[in-house]
Amino acid sequence: MSDDAPDSLIPYDEIVQEALRAVVGRVLGQIEQGGGELPGGHHFYITFKTHANGVEIPQHLRERFPDEMTIVLQNKFWDLNVDDDGFTVGLSFNNSPAKLDIPFAAITAFVDPAVDFGLQFQAAGADDQPEPHEEAENDGSADAAAAELAREASVATTEDGSNVVTVDFGRKK
Repeated sequence: MSDDAPDSLIPYDEIVQEALRAVVGRVLGQIEQGGGELPGGHHFYITFKTHANGVEIPQHLRERFPDEMTIVLQNKFWDLNVDDDGFTVGLSFNNSPAKLDIPFAAITAFVDPAVDFGLQFQAAGADDQPEPHEEAENDGSADAAAAELAREASVATTEDGSNVVTVDFGRKK
């Protein structure tokens, strides 16, 4: 008997990725329905591919974050609108307002440090880990421990005991 699993003709990895991205949509949809107020200490770090299909961000942010960007939804955000494909949100960067339009398919990580919860996604069509990048530094307060948790979550595995869910069906070990 061989230890190699046969290749599946059913795209389980894509199905699971889509279902987990729906979790992000449902959470953001609840925040939208609640008037944009985050309950308790909840706040979100959302990492996404800046050049993914459908991503619309100001050119100066795309230049500063050519591959991937992490935004924080905590204190200073507005006009959160969620639909089946993604969300739009207003954020401030260096006291300059910006509207971001982010499809769920572009998201590579979602973290809520208040409850030690995170999801990590494969970038569509990418087999490599994302290159390190600067944090977005959008205006808003987040403590250093939460920022560190978000950075760790983007590379964490389930072996470390955290609640970060990593889905990686596509790679063979």
